[in-house]
Amino acid sequence: MDLQSLAVILQGALSFNPTERKAAEESLNQFQYAPQHLVRLLQIIVEGNCDMAVRQVASISFKNFISKNWCTNDPGEPSKILPEDKEVVRQNILNFVTQVPPLLRVQLGECLKTIVQEDYPAQWPTLLSWVKHNLQDQQVYGALFVLRILSRKYEFKSDDDRLPVNHIIEETFPLLLNIFNGLIQIPNPSVEVADLIKLICKIFWSSIYLELPKQLFVPNVFNAWMILFLTVLERPVPLEGQPADPELRKSWGWWKVKKWTVHILNRLYTRFGDAKLQNPDNKAFAHNFQKNYAGKILEYHLNLLNAIRVGGYLPDRVINLILQYLSNSISKSAMYHQLQSKIDILLFEIVFPLMCFNDNDQALWDDDPHEYVRKGYDIIEDLYSPRTAAMDFVCELVRKRGKDNLQKFLLFIVGVFKRYDDAPAEYKPYRQKDGALLAIGTLCDKLKQTEPYKSELEHMLVQHVFPEFSSPVGHLRAKAAWVSGQYAHINFSDSNNFRRALHKVVAGMRDAELPVRVDSVFALRSFVEACSDLNEIRPILPQLLDDFFKLMNEVENEDLVFTLETIVDKFGEEMVPYALGLCQNLAAAFWKCMNSAEADEEGDDPGALAAVGCLRAISTILESINRVPHLFVHIEPTMLPIMSRMLTTDGQEVFEEVLEIVSYMTFYLPTISLEMWSLWPLMMEALRDWAIDFFPNILVPLDNYISRSTEHFLTCKEPDYQQSLWNMISSVMGDKNLEDGDIEPAPKLIQVLFQNCRGRVDHWLEPYLRITVERLHRTEKPYLKCLLMEVVADALYYNASLTLSILQRLNVATEVFNLWFQMLQQTKKSGARANFKSEHDKKVCCLGLTSLLPLPADQLPVEALDRIFKSTLDLLVAYKDQLAEASKEEEEGEEEDDDMENFESDGDDSDKEMGVEAEDGDEADSLKLQKLAARAKAFRNSELDDDTDDDFSEDDEELQSPIDDVDPFVFFVDTIKVLRASDPLRFEKLTQTLDLHYRALADGVAQHAEHRRVEIEKEKIAKAAEAAAAATS
Repeated sequence: MDLQSLAVILQGALSFNPTERKAAEESLNQFQYAPQHLVRLLQIIVEGNCDMAVRQVASISFKNFISKNWCTNDPGEPSKILPEDKEVVRQNILNFVTQVPPLLRVQLGECLKTIVQEDYPAQWPTLLSWVKHNLQDQQVYGALFVLRILSRKYEFKSDDDRLPVNHIIEETFPLLLNIFNGLIQIPNPSVEVADLIKLICKIFWSSIYLELPKQLFVPNVFNAWMILFLTVLERPVPLEGQPADPELRKSWGWWKVKKWTVHILNRLYTRFGDAKLQNPDNKAFAHNFQKNYAGKILEYHLNLLNAIRVGGYLPDRVINLILQYLSNSISKSAMYHQLQSKIDILLFEIVFPLMCFNDNDQALWDDDPHEYVRKGYDIIEDLYSPRTAAMDFVCELVRKRGKDNLQKFLLFIVGVFKRYDDAPAEYKPYRQKDGALLAIGTLCDKLKQTEPYKSELEHMLVQHVFPEFSSPVGHLRAKAAWVSGQYAHINFSDSNNFRRALHKVVAGMRDAELPVRVDSVFALRSFVEACSDLNEIRPILPQLLDDFFKLMNEVENEDLVFTLETIVDKFGEEMVPYALGLCQNLAAAFWKCMNSAEADEEGDDPGALAAVGCLRAISTILESINRVPHLFVHIEPTMLPIMSRMLTTDGQEVFEEVLEIVSYMTFYLPTISLEMWSLWPLMMEALRDWAIDFFPNILVPLDNYISRSTEHFLTCKEPDYQQSLWNMISSVMGDKNLEDGDIEPAPKLIQVLFQNCRGRVDHWLEPYLRITVERLHRTEKPYLKCLLMEVVADALYYNASLTLSILQRLNVATEVFNLWFQMLQQTKKSGARANFKSEHDKKVCCLGLTSLLPLPADQLPVEALDRIFKSTLDLLVAYKDQLAEASKEEEEGEEEDDDMENFESDGDDSDKEMGVEAEDGDEADSLKLQKLAARAKAFRNSELDDDTDDDFSEDDEELQSPIDDVDPFVFFVDTIKVLRASDPLRFEKLTQTLDLHYRALADGVAQHAEHRRVEIEKEKIAKAAEAAAAATS
């Protein structure tokens, strides 16, 4: 296609006629892989005679194509761009960058990032030479622009990955220094000069971000750079040309230069200028920096800050960075000494005013209260905020230098309070009072643990904070709620003061001003956490929840959802009457948040975080109603649309939270509905395509489906869930690209299948054993080896004869059993078992080995029988000891809990007030209805080094499975009785070969088995009695 035809098609892509636009887009897609198409797009971009709109469409199309196709994902995959086309692009794009207008330069810059990232240095060795040449020619801007992109490639690289940057610095930094020096000396410099200096600063920043280049360790070289940075820092920003609009002014070139200079000096100071943090090689540099530069930078910073004291302008980001530098200086004696003479002016005339409510706050409060709330709760905004930096400075000052400054600062705050109290209403310094309250709230951690202030907190709240709940000024009502929340956990000598604050905060949820309502909800969380008598809240709970959801309909904020979570968690089962309504409201809020997040092209909408919060709150509610399974039936229709949609790629950001909800639903629903079963294929598809990192989370609901709806799992053929499970597990376990840790849930799922479908999946025994042994051959992690071996143990328990014949048919029986016995005998340096550490692991092995004992001699020779018998005895004894140790620890834990209860409180019947009966039967029942979080954890394992005792998960004890009701001691003794009855001679030969040690072990196990029979019978009788009592109550 020639240039003219391509330009016509691009023009069509701008058409307002949808048909024409679609036809143009289809043509572009059709020809995008044609030879020289990319080159022609580049030609149109730089063609000055072309319409600018067409050039812009060409630049976007060019950028998108390069972003998608320049790099190949698979090393063996052929590139979709011809090598000769790539070469033409590389040869021309560098010169074109400076020729095109800024609007197009941005797009070409993005293309350069992609190309540099992929091609430099191997495929583009001439790039650095071009940069070096043009730094000495007339194309300085283009060279700096490209060098900035090149340096960014290595900004976060370290060690060997950083080697190319050393050569780049060696070749270019001397030239940059000369250019920088020349630019600084230009009289009355234009804003174009600022753009060049800004690029040099950005290149320097990327080059020093992680490591200091060796060239800068040369004192004369580093000093030359520092002279230039200090000159820029000290020199006033030109007045001429500054935009009047504050938004444009902070982005103006010379203020950008100032910001980047402060940024660089902060980085040098905090990362390389502290001798205590440096390795021995860098200590000399740190000492030199402290001695020759740190104090001078501090002096210039203080001079800059003085501008805002006298009403001058300083961008917010520059103020923030300077205060960060000051905060880092407080702990260093020499720097603090330099600060001390100016600390009062700094603290009371610069820092405190930054903490006060200002004109910009008021304008935003009035014009866009939603944006005011968003900025107030946005962590990213905090990173750039002068107010946050001021708060951090005060905190650091009283923490590190409290002796000199805490009392002085608090006396100043008290002075603000007094002036406010004394002034008539029309002259009250409302904004200063706001700043003083912010200061008190910010220092809460320090004040709550420091006398004499600790004893005066309640009085301070009553006298200076609580009255502002009734202030005519909205921002003071909001601040009163926030400060009260900060101190909700103190010990109130008068409980009426706590009650008063609580009710004022609750009333604030119905305030006319949105920010007051939001701050009140945020504060409420602290009061709910601190509330020892829930009767304070219980009567107003319905109204509270109603107000809460009205607010959620107005604003998307994850902190609101945190408060709801706290309420649900605190009231537990008392939330049952509200559960359905809560879930419906939260579901509606979730959809609203997701729609908002999807509509936000920048990706910084708070709706995404709030959506996560909604799902977490739903999980908290589901957990609180686990004793009322029928409620889950009513909640299911509300949850199904969320689960169905968010288990696809649409839900990647909330996938973990959705899986937790699916886990609760599949575990607590009285029966798993066909609608819930429709989620199975979605999880399998996700696991196959992109969700392998979520395998431990997906495992939990899959286990629930198999264990709680076994009949449907086994009998349904459309879809065939058994085949689906096999397809997934065989794919995962056969994937050589997956690490051992990635596939741990797979053998656990096989165990779930064998344990729950005993006698009904004979045809699956061989395939699963085959892939288990295949994976065992290449497994390195001990924990995965144990899991795979437990699959064999579970298969033996499922059907020992069939399993053994399969292993023999696969010619792996001897190999597998030798490895198993080796693992059973392996110990660590401490003498503890290296494998099968948890009670669950030992039990599975005991049941598997025991199942082998009654096999006939033609399947199990007598020498193998002897070995299995002894190994099982050893394992049973170890299992018994572990149970005894766990029981002892539990008793000791209960005693500690009792001690804490006696120590802590008034011995009230808070459990009964919460609607929880503390009867043994309920506690036993609740073990069967553990939090699903515990079930999820049961499938996770943290792999630590071999010398720890924690490298195997003990959370497996929380799992429920059919083997829970099988006592391994009783099972062992009953199996031996079967062996003795069926083959007395074989039994006699076995016992005669035992030495005294193993005979003693066998007798002990037999006695313990009888003891367990008695206990089990007692437990059955007790459960029957409890069930009868529950039925009649």
